[in-house]
Amino acid sequence: MADFQKHLGDLETAGGELFALSTDPFDKAKGTVELLGLTFPVLFGLEGAKTAALLGAFHETMRDIIQPANFVLNLDRSIAHLSIASGPIGRFAAEDAVRYVKSAKEKAQAAKGG
Repeated sequence: MADFQKHLGDLETAGGELFALSTDPFDKAKGTVELLGLTFPVLFGLEGAKTAALLGAFHETMRDIIQPANFVLNLDRSIAHLSIASGPIGRFAAEDAVRYVKSAKEKAQAAKGG
């Protein structure tokens, strides 16, 4: 999440918005927000296994966490891009999200003829 906070301005300039989902209870999620200085919304208290099944993400039972699942949505809220991690390697980075949003915006502008 710190990576996304670091690139939040770039993402917003590109026309993107960001929010995070967490299985942490309020106090722990609040601590993470404060520790990392997060300024984007963090929704907390999700049920790990149930939410992972709904998203198609990987749930780690021992720690009751969901490995990162990153979604880039179109304006109509359909999924434009989906990246689901099964561990700490190969995760969707903030710079990837910024590039994706910029590219989608450029393609939409080109399609409109301008």
